[in-house]
Amino acid sequence: MWYVLFFGAVICIFMSLRLLFFPSRFKYKEVSFENFVFLGITYAVIMIGFGVLFLLLDMKGIHVFNDVEIIPGDESPFFTSLGTSIYLSAVTLFSVGFGDVAPVGVGRLLVIIEALVGYTIPAAFVVRTFIDLDPSSKK
Repeated sequence: MWYVLFFGAVICIFMSLRLLFFPSRFKYKEVSFENFVFLGITYAVIMIGFGVLFLLLDMKGIHVFNDVEIIPGDESPFFTSLGTSIYLSAVTLFSVGFGDVAPVGVGRLLVIIEALVGYTIPAAFVVRTFIDLDPSSKK
């Protein structure tokens, strides 16, 4: 079951990125509310997807982050780990992190990938919105 959840999260991340970088549904070349909502949903899917990846790896016993706030013997370790995983994903996607939750091991590789994705999303959104790449429309 763990593998199904893990690969399901990876597939969701890739599908949202595929739609951003290779749009087929959106034909508008202007900033619209629909494009803005699409960008927000793309960020949310990627943030939650990487958060789930961090959580699943942590549940599997692969240590991916150090959190200074986790107290040994906590009564709800799942929800604490879930919150920390989503938080680590959010601060990685939207910035370079704050340092209060530090990735370790394979978590460092995932954080690098997420940070690169976070930096390419705005550029892809601008290109997708403003630049017409259809050579047949040039006269």
